[in-house]
Amino acid sequence: MENSTIITKLNEMLSPIAAKIGNQRHLKAISSGMMFGLPFIVIGSFFLIFANPPINLDQYTPETANFFLKFMASWKDFAVANYDLITAPYNLTMGLIGLISVFGIAFSLASEYKINPSMNGMVASVIFLMVCTPVTEGMINLNYLGTNGLFVAIIIGLLVVEINRLFEVKDIKLKLPDTVPPMVATFINTLVPLLTNIILFYGMNLLFLSTTKKIFPETIMSVLTPATDIAGSLGGFLLIVTLGNILWLFGINGSSIIFPIVFTLGMAQTGLNAEQMSNGEAMTHLMNLQMFRISVLGGAGGTLGLVILMMRSKVSEYRTIGKLSLIPGICSINEPIIFGLPIVFNPILAIPFLVTPIVSLLLTYFAQKLGLIGLGFIVDPSFTPFFAQTYLSSMDWRNIVFCLLLILISAVIYYPFFKVMENNKTKLVNEEQ
Repeated sequence: MENSTIITKLNEMLSPIAAKIGNQRHLKAISSGMMFGLPFIVIGSFFLIFANPPINLDQYTPETANFFLKFMASWKDFAVANYDLITAPYNLTMGLIGLISVFGIAFSLASEYKINPSMNGMVASVIFLMVCTPVTEGMINLNYLGTNGLFVAIIIGLLVVEINRLFEVKDIKLKLPDTVPPMVATFINTLVPLLTNIILFYGMNLLFLSTTKKIFPETIMSVLTPATDIAGSLGGFLLIVTLGNILWLFGINGSSIIFPIVFTLGMAQTGLNAEQMSNGEAMTHLMNLQMFRISVLGGAGGTLGLVILMMRSKVSEYRTIGKLSLIPGICSINEPIIFGLPIVFNPILAIPFLVTPIVSLLLTYFAQKLGLIGLGFIVDPSFTPFFAQTYLSSMDWRNIVFCLLLILISAVIYYPFFKVMENNKTKLVNEEQ
């Protein structure tokens, strides 16, 4: 009864906000547009996992290894030797999610306005490529075609359609004779808004390049990167992780922005723990790499508990996305639900998305401090299943049990908010039938 009351109160408080945001055409276009990229995100994440087998060769001894470890080492050698070939599908799927999304966003918004969606999607894609792909000596830089360029993709996807719509609303067209075929007239009248978009966006990009020596998306990322001098304290670490998660809520890859700070800090403190252990001393550095891993347990926002809830959902769409997201989530890759559910611009799930990592990090910090779990002293491989990763970092089985507990806590935190969203979705589906 008490649980039902909590869900009811949350529903009364959050549902009107969610409905208002959900009906806003630009936010709806962002949400629908990002769904274009969901199949590419899911498939790409599997190739990334395959390219990063869960074994640390620095800790591998062939003479004493069993069959399984030898297999894992062979897999690792193969992955390292063929890394570019294995990750090509990732680089050209999830690595192009910004490009895919800008088309989807422009297509969706143009559909809302009932103007040519395909042409608007193509124009937005071309403009996005002009802004985000600097060409140096004939080589194209792909860094900002993925999640690093997603914020720019949102801006361009929306504004390109608004500019094109302005030409439609104001009837700014070349007056052609009636003898000109309609297809030719449409083609000619597409040229002016296309040229206008190129001049505006590419001109702005050149302006940024001349004044800051950085292209537009690079400038945005540098402005969003937080200062590094507060990361060493627990409060500073929590602040930076929360900032990264806030950015995710707006479709910006917050993890890529905070990664250099928290990962470098974790690496340094992990090395200090390893040095203490080799000297026979007690390990004392709590802000080790393990803290970074916990901050993205199941992906940004600690969403593995949410994935489990989705897999048991009454809504078939949520069940499907949950099942597709499980294996990537176990390896701390959660773009499938961030953009597929979505969590981006979702006022209901924003609260647990921000709260869950804070709770997990606080529990981890004090569990280390009280000696309930082992401290990290080994640099474990990335994109490894969390249960292998947490053991490899500390060689302590208690850490696996602790991570399972954190996932359960994550599910508890997400539960009431997810039920509100699930109830709203069920009601919407019933109204449409």
